[in-house]
Amino acid sequence: MRIIYGTGNQAKIDVMRQSLAPLNLEIRGIREVLPAVPPVDETGNDPLENAVIKAHAFYRLVNMPVFSCDSGLYIDGLSPAQQPGVHVRTRNGTSMSDEEMIDYYASLARQCGGRCTARYRNAICLILDQRTVFQYMGDDISGEEFILSSVPHAKRRSGFPLDSLSVHIPSGKYYFDLDAQRVSSAAPGFRAFFERTLASAAL
Repeated sequence: MRIIYGTGNQAKIDVMRQSLAPLNLEIRGIREVLPAVPPVDETGNDPLENAVIKAHAFYRLVNMPVFSCDSGLYIDGLSPAQQPGVHVRTRNGTSMSDEEMIDYYASLARQCGGRCTARYRNAICLILDQRTVFQYMGDDISGEEFILSSVPHAKRRSGFPLDSLSVHIPSGKYYFDLDAQRVSSAAPGFRAFFERTLASAAL
């Protein structure tokens, strides 16, 4: 079964393909079927609202099964007004480049004494047809807690700039220094979501 992933971020597409590989789904990025993708106004207040907005927008464009995800970053020790939430790439209304994000979040970590605990909360919306829509935001598809460090790693990963600041809590190592084949902690949750939604749709 072919399903379109409503993102132009190739790194995210690769991670999702790896996560869903056991299900034998054909995951295609939105730009593989629609080279000219108009911007989607992500006005949601949390990851689930944005995932739903994007999924419906992309479904109207391609009229085939599509899903979209969204994430929010939540950092311990910050006030509600300071929380990045779904605006992780935006500061003062302006979108930041990868390097600007690294600089900004390193400065937030310095405010917390150089290291602070953070977590991504993820959401997904899957649209199979106009009447079959599934949406979900749960702990099992959210990322594990990690340390956000004020000292960036020398490596960079396009599309995932904060990987350069992310430290694995159990090992104390940067994620870049762990096994390269390590699968996302949210992978089982995303697989379970697709297994139950597709099984439900087939009934």
